[in-house]
Amino acid sequence: MILTGQGLRVVVAVKPVDFRKGHDGLAAVVQSELGLDPHSGIIVVFRSKRADRIKVLTWDGGGLVLAYKRLEQGSFAWPPIRDGVMKLSAAQFGALFEGLDWRKVRAVNVRRPNLVE
Repeated sequence: MILTGQGLRVVVAVKPVDFRKGHDGLAAVVQSELGLDPHSGIIVVFRSKRADRIKVLTWDGGGLVLAYKRLEQGSFAWPPIRDGVMKLSAAQFGALFEGLDWRKVRAVNVRRPNLVE
């Protein structure tokens, strides 16, 4: 899995793409259609028409990384199809990648106790 952390930007290209595209084709989509820099370290998630497959594209500093996942059953939860992108938190991305409904993942503010010695 692609590692996520605090401050990492994850976006979903909500419109399905041609899954015959590879690294360079998807990078061109990121740049020309989404208006983003594919070499900025952003994680971009693409879906197939049937929504049972996703491709995840990111730049790791040395090259483009492309991950592909196909669900054996069911489909990925997906926002309504339109142009543009939608931002996801790292937790939402993790749920999406696992095939879970990321829309049910909510940010929780965790208060850390003040430790006094």
